[in-house]
Amino acid sequence: MKFNLVYPLLIIIASSSYGILSTIVKVAMNRGYTSAEATASQYAIGFLLALILFIITQRKLPKLNRTGLLFIVLAGVCTGTTGIVYNQSLNYLPASLAVVLLFQFTWIGMFIDCFLRKRLPSRSETISLIFLFIGTILAAGIIDVDLSTIAWQGWAFGLASALSFAIFIQFNSRPVEGVTTISRTLIMSFVALVIISLFSSPEIIWNGQLFGTELLFFGLTLGVFGIILPIVLFSIAAPKVGGGLTSILSAMELPVAIIASVLVLRETLTILQIIGIVLVIVGMVLPTVLAQKKTSV
Repeated sequence: MKFNLVYPLLIIIASSSYGILSTIVKVAMNRGYTSAEATASQYAIGFLLALILFIITQRKLPKLNRTGLLFIVLAGVCTGTTGIVYNQSLNYLPASLAVVLLFQFTWIGMFIDCFLRKRLPSRSETISLIFLFIGTILAAGIIDVDLSTIAWQGWAFGLASALSFAIFIQFNSRPVEGVTTISRTLIMSFVALVIISLFSSPEIIWNGQLFGTELLFFGLTLGVFGIILPIVLFSIAAPKVGGGLTSILSAMELPVAIIASVLVLRETLTILQIIGIVLVIVGMVLPTVLAQKKTSV
């Protein structure tokens, strides 16, 4: 039986879409908007887009059992909390270090998956995590950063964002019978919007700023690449791939984030960062390649 590469590819595309978000937010901030306003616009427009897709394709919510609804709601909660705590970490950390802490979701997600499935990491998964860990540090360019002056809140929020995203992957990798991808996206985006509205800038939704300014463009872009595309693709592929491999494949977000910042924001790219990106990509594709070879024998 051949290993199906379609689902890992969908995970890579979903995580890549997350990778361009930080660059879009920075562009919005350069235009005079705050990160909280950009984040609120992302989740508000993302929910509206999910609602439009739902009305066009279905118009009727599925009947969910309690467990299925719980998985979807908790995935939505984690989607919102990841954005909140990551933005908070940026108040205490250099952006490069915040990214490194967020990307600890790779091994956190792997260990959560191993715990839930009562298994040990495979040899390929262990080697992959080593590549990802070293590659992330090099790619983020924190070798020369002084860590002694960083407040403990920064470490706490940074690791909390990694834990939140790892849990999101686990909940989203659980198949839920009787629910379509669009319905799942609608519920998750609504829950995430509620969570974000408690901590960000919900007033932009009703004071006219969201729909009457350039913020609408940023909201549409962030909503498509930060809500619709990744949630839809994760909902399709994560249950097929599993939480452990999904965590590893999601590491594609880091190289994309760095490349986007270089192309759009004209940030510099060092040799060490290039080596780090290569190591991340090697660590990301290793389990998939080995699985394909194993199933083709």
